[in-house]
Amino acid sequence: MQRAIVVKLLSVDPQNYSDAPREGIRRILEMATGKSHPRDKPVDTSAIELIRMGTTVATNALLERKGEPCALLITKGFKDLLHIGTQSRPKIFDLAIHAPDVLYEQVLQVDERVTLVGYTSTRFGLDVEIPENDNGYVKGVTGEYVRVIQSPNLAQVRKGLQQLFDQGFQSLAVSLMHSYTFAEHENQIGQIAKEIGFTHVTLSSSIMPMIKIVTRGTSAIVDAYLTPTIQRYISGFLSGFDQGITSRVRVEFMQSDGGLSPVASFSGFRAILSGPAAGVVGYALTSYDEIEGSPTIGFDMGGTSTDVSRYAGRYEHVFESTTAGVTIQAPQLDINTVAAGGGSRLFFRNGMFVVGPESCGADPGPACYGKGGPLAITDANLLLGRLVPEYFPRIFGDTEKGPLDENATSRLFKEMTDQINAFLTTRENPTTVTCDEVAYGFVKVADESMCRPIRALTQAKGYDTAHHVLACFGGAGGQHACAIARSLGIKTILIHKYSSILSAYGLSLADVVYEVQEPSAITFEDKNLDSIKARAAALTEICVAELQKQGFPIELVVPEIHLNLRYQGTDAALMTLKPPCSWDFKTEFVNQYQQEFGFTLPDRDIIVDDIRIRGVGKSTGIVKTNVYHELKHLTKRNIAKDKADAEKYVYFEGGMIKTPVYKLDKLTVGDELNGPALLIENNATIVVAPDCSAVITSEHVVVTIGDGKRVKTGTELDPIQLSIFGHRFMSIAEQMGRTLQKTAVSTNIKERLDFSCALFGPDGGLVANAPHIPVHLGSMQEAVRWQMKTLEKEIKDGDVLLSNHPAAGGSHLPDLTVITPVFNQGRIEFFVASRGHHADIGGMQPGSMPPHSKELYQEGAAIKSFFLVRAGKFDEPGVVKILSQDPAQYPGCSGTRCLRDNISDLKAQVAANHRGITLVQALIKEYGLDVVQAYMRYIRENAELAVRNLLKDVSKKHDTETGSATFDFTGTGPEVYANTNAPPAVCYSAIIYCLRCLVNMEMPLNQGALAPITIIIPPASLLAPSDSAAVVGGNVLTSQRLCDVILKAFKAAAASQGCCNNFTFGMPNSEKGDGFGYYETIAGGAGAGPTWEGRSGIHTHMTNTRITDPEILERRYPVILRQFGLRKGSGGAGQYCGGDGVIREIEFLEKLDISILSERRVFRPYGLNGGQDGVPGMNVLIRVNPKTKEARILNLGGKNAAVANPGDRIRIETPGGGGWGQVASETTKVEAEELGNIAEVIRREAYGSLKLMSLKTTLQ
Repeated sequence: MQRAIVVKLLSVDPQNYSDAPREGIRRILEMATGKSHPRDKPVDTSAIELIRMGTTVATNALLERKGEPCALLITKGFKDLLHIGTQSRPKIFDLAIHAPDVLYEQVLQVDERVTLVGYTSTRFGLDVEIPENDNGYVKGVTGEYVRVIQSPNLAQVRKGLQQLFDQGFQSLAVSLMHSYTFAEHENQIGQIAKEIGFTHVTLSSSIMPMIKIVTRGTSAIVDAYLTPTIQRYISGFLSGFDQGITSRVRVEFMQSDGGLSPVASFSGFRAILSGPAAGVVGYALTSYDEIEGSPTIGFDMGGTSTDVSRYAGRYEHVFESTTAGVTIQAPQLDINTVAAGGGSRLFFRNGMFVVGPESCGADPGPACYGKGGPLAITDANLLLGRLVPEYFPRIFGDTEKGPLDENATSRLFKEMTDQINAFLTTRENPTTVTCDEVAYGFVKVADESMCRPIRALTQAKGYDTAHHVLACFGGAGGQHACAIARSLGIKTILIHKYSSILSAYGLSLADVVYEVQEPSAITFEDKNLDSIKARAAALTEICVAELQKQGFPIELVVPEIHLNLRYQGTDAALMTLKPPCSWDFKTEFVNQYQQEFGFTLPDRDIIVDDIRIRGVGKSTGIVKTNVYHELKHLTKRNIAKDKADAEKYVYFEGGMIKTPVYKLDKLTVGDELNGPALLIENNATIVVAPDCSAVITSEHVVVTIGDGKRVKTGTELDPIQLSIFGHRFMSIAEQMGRTLQKTAVSTNIKERLDFSCALFGPDGGLVANAPHIPVHLGSMQEAVRWQMKTLEKEIKDGDVLLSNHPAAGGSHLPDLTVITPVFNQGRIEFFVASRGHHADIGGMQPGSMPPHSKELYQEGAAIKSFFLVRAGKFDEPGVVKILSQDPAQYPGCSGTRCLRDNISDLKAQVAANHRGITLVQALIKEYGLDVVQAYMRYIRENAELAVRNLLKDVSKKHDTETGSATFDFTGTGPEVYANTNAPPAVCYSAIIYCLRCLVNMEMPLNQGALAPITIIIPPASLLAPSDSAAVVGGNVLTSQRLCDVILKAFKAAAASQGCCNNFTFGMPNSEKGDGFGYYETIAGGAGAGPTWEGRSGIHTHMTNTRITDPEILERRYPVILRQFGLRKGSGGAGQYCGGDGVIREIEFLEKLDISILSERRVFRPYGLNGGQDGVPGMNVLIRVNPKTKEARILNLGGKNAAVANPGDRIRIETPGGGGWGQVASETTKVEAEELGNIAEVIRREAYGSLKLMSLKTTLQ
C-alpha cells in the first residue's frame, strides 16, 4: 500500500536551507528510508525515481520584473509595437494610466518585409494571379502566398547583433511580420545569433506559430525574459543533488496547460501558470467521474486571490491570456482569478461594504497576525468564530511566537462598526449594526465577489452553474465553500483530504505532454481533408517520437488531434478535438459553437486556422479512487456531538450558534455529521453550515448543501445587500458584454471591443453599465427613455427596438442601440440595452464616418425607432430596408456596404440582451421583483452619494452643504455646418466619465452620478444641435474636448490628445461583389497630472477601443502597414511630461476611398500648472506617380476624404499630451517634427523605390 508523506515548509528560509523544494525532498528521504541525509552534502538520489514540481519562479519574475535582460528584433517600422500593444488602457477611469512596461531593454529593427497576397474582406479579394518563376512570391506554411518585399541584409543584421552582444545581452527574441507562415527570415537571424554566441534565442515562429504579431511577439519576449531565469533556478536546484539527478532521475515540471515537461525542455512562456495548473489537475482527476458526469468547478482560495476553473472530462484551454499585464499566446488552462482572498482588505466607502482588491500581504498580514495590519477577510472569519485560535500554531506577532491576535481584530471591527453606525443613523430610516453583523456582511460581499467569476466561467459559456460540483481546495476555501455553493445553486462540495496541498498532489497524477502546432488558412471541406490528415499525421509522428524518446512505451502515448476552427469572416476560433472514430470535425465544431454562442452560421465556410497535436504520455502508479462509486456503497453513521473535540460559538445567518468542532484526522470513513460544524485539519478549516451535512470517504469530505432557511431580504436599504446587488448588477452587464463579443462577427465589436451593455430600471434610468466604452455611459439611458416616452403605448412583450438617431439619445449613427423591455403582467419591469459600432451603415463614405458631412443623412441610416423584433420575430426585411434602401435614396449616398455583418451583429446584440434578461429574471426569482427594483433605486442613490462626497472635497465653488454643482455650458457656439455637433447625451457621458475618474474608487456606473449635477446647455448650440445636424465627429472629437475642459476646471490633468483619430477606408459595392468598410481609432498621448507622466501611445478618455493587429489587418484588407510606432517628443515637457502620440503609415494596394476625422491638428493639447503643450497632430497623403515613382506630400488637414490609388500612402501622426508643472531650467526636450519638416522626415525614412519631389514643392 502506498504511504503518503506530507511536508510543508516556508518557501524562503535562508537561515535553515537554500532551496525549499530540495529541503523537502531531503526530509522526505530521511522519513522514507530511515537514513540520514545531511544538509551540507549533495542529496543522495539512489532512492529517487521521479521528481515532479510546479513553480512560481516564472510568475514571480514576471510580476516583479526580475527576468533576464533581453533585446527584441522586429520588422522595421514596428520598434514600439509591443509598447503600444492593443492601445487600450487597462483601467478606463485611471487618469494616471498605469500600463505595464515592456520586458525588453533594446530593440533592433530589421529592414525586411513580407506581406500576404490577396485579402479576405471581399469574395473576390483572393482572386489574384501569382506570377510564374517569380522568387518574390512564396507559398507559406498556411497555404497562403506571401510576397517578399524586402529580404534582410544579413551583414547588417550580424553587425547589429554583435553590438547587442557586446553590450552584454545574452537573450534575444525575434518577431517579424507574418513569420507564423513564412519563417525563413527569423530562422536566418536565429542562426546568426547562435553563431555570435547568444545563449538564448526565441523565435516567435517556433514557440507559437499563430497569426497576430503583437501577442506572438510578446510571447517571444516573455520566453526570452523568463527562460534563462528558470534555467538558472533549475540549475541551482539540481546542483544540490548527486550526479544521479541527471543520469537516472526523471525530473519534470508542470506547464501552464496542465501537462508535465521534462526539465530540459521547460520554458518560460509555458511556465506562468505552473502552480495553479497543478491544482486544476489535482481536482480534475480526483473529483470528476465520466460515468456520473457532473462537471466540476475548481475553487482555490488563497491569501490574496481566488482561482476558479472548470473541468468536464477534458481540460479547457485558452490560447491568449494576460498575466501581470502581459498578453501572450500559449496554451493555458482557463483559470480565472479574482482579487479576493483571506488577505483582502475591508473598507466601508460611500455607504457600501467593499472587499479588496487591495491586499494586506503576508507582512504585516491581517490584523490578527499581530503586526499592525489592517482588517481583512481572515479577521472577519476569526471574529465570527470560523477560525479557532487554539488549533493554529503559535507563529504570530512581532516575536512570531504568539497566537492569533483576537484583540486586534475586535478593536478594529469596533472602530469600523462605529463608522458604519455613524453613517446609518443619518439615513432616512436610522438603524445600527453589531460587530458580528459587520464582519458577516463583509464575508457575504467577499462570497459574492468570488461567485462572479464562477458565473462568468459557466453561464457565459452556456452552462448551468447549478449542475456542477464544487471542488474546494486552498487554505481559505473551506471557510466559504458552503455559502458560495448555496449562492450558485450547487448541491455538492468535494474537499479532498489533501485539499491544502492539492497542487502538489495533482503533480503526482499529471501526464507528460508534448505539443506541436502549425498554422493553416484552408477551408474544412472534403477536397482539403486529405491534406489536413497528412499534415496532422506528420505532426503526430513528431509528438509520438518525442514521448518515446522520453521513455514512454507506445501503449502509453495518446496523441490528441485538434483543429482550430472558425466561421469565415469571424474571429471566434474554437480549438476542436477530433471525435473518437471519425474526422467529422464539422459536427463537433458546430455543436461546440452552438453550446458556447447560442447560434451557428450555416451559410459560412469553416476555416482551419491551426492544426495542433497534443501528445500525452500517460502517468501510471497512483491508483485514483472514485468518490461517487464509493458514496453509493458507503455505510454511513451519524456521529453525535459529544464526539466533538470542542464546542465554539460560530456566527451564521441570524446570529451565534453553538457549534461542534471535529478534528478531521479523528474521523473515520463513513462518519456523517450535520451542520453547523467545524472540521479542523492541519492546514485548513472547513465550515459546514446549518442545513448542510458532511460525510467522510477514504479521500474526501463530501458536503451536501441543503435548502436552508433563506433570510428574506426586505425592500429597506441594507448596505450589505447593496454591495451584493452592486456585484450582481455589474456582473449582468459584464456577461451581456461577453455574449455580444462572442456572438458578433464584425472586427469592430469582436476584436476592437467598440460596444457597451447596460441594465436599466423600470423608469429607463441607468442601473449598471459595464466599463466598456466611456462615451456610451450616459447616453444609452437617454435612448431608452426616449423610446419609453415616444412608444409607451406601442411597446409590447416580445418586442426589441433599434435606434441610433442623436435626437433619440444616440451618439453618432454607426452606434446602433438595441433595446429590450421586459414585461410582467403588462407592465415594464426593467430594460436591457446594447450599443455597438457597426463598420458601415451607408451614407456618403465607406465606413460611415465622412469627414465633410454637413447633414445627418450623409452619415448613413438614421433610425429614431424601429421594431427590430416584433412579437418575437426578427424583422430582417425591415433591416434591409432601413440599412440598405433608405440611405441610398439621398444624393451622393449609398446603403450599407456590410449588410450581412450588420444583420449578424444586430442578432448578436439581441442575444446579448436576452442573456441580460435571463440573468435579471433569475435575480428576481431569487429575491423578488420589489426587492430588485428597490436596489436598482438604491444603487443609483449610492452613486449620487459618491459624487456628492467628491464635490464636497474638491472645490468651494459649489454648494458644500449638499455636494451639488452646476456644469454651465452657456457661451457654447451655435450648431455648426459640419459634423462636430454633439448631442446632449454625449455631454452627459463626458460628465459621468470625468466624475467617475475624480472619485477614483470603485462605484456603481449609473445615472445617480448626475443627480447632484445641474447641466445647462444652450439650445441650438454645438452641444444641442437640431435633428438634421451632422454629428459623426461630435461623438469622437467634441466628446474628447469636453473631457479636457471638465478636467481642466477641476485642475485634475493636462489635456490629452483630444481626439480619437478616426480613420476609415473602404470599397463600394460593384459588379464584382459586395464592398467593405474598415474603421479604426488611433492612440495618442495622455495628459500628465500632479503626480504622473502621461502615457504614450494609448487611448484616452471617451474611447478605449483596441486597434487591429497588423497581421490581421493585412490579411483582411488590401493594405500594407508600413509603420506603427511612437512619435518621440510629441508630449509636452514639464515636471511630469505628457505622453507621446503615435505615427501610423498605411500603403494602399487597391483603389480605395479613405477619410480622416481628427482634431488638434492646429491647436496644441495644453499643459497645466506651468507644463508645456503637446505637439499637434498631422495627416498627410503621400501620392505616388505609378510611372515615375515620384511622391507628392499632401497635407490633408484635420478632416478630409480622398481616393487612394495603389501605391499611395497615408501618414497619420497623432498629438501628444500636455505636460504638468514647470520645466527645470536645465532641462531640454526634443520635440517631434511638425508639418513644415515632414518632407525631410519622410526623406530620412528610407522609402525604397519612392522619389520625393523637391523639398521646395509647396505642401498642399
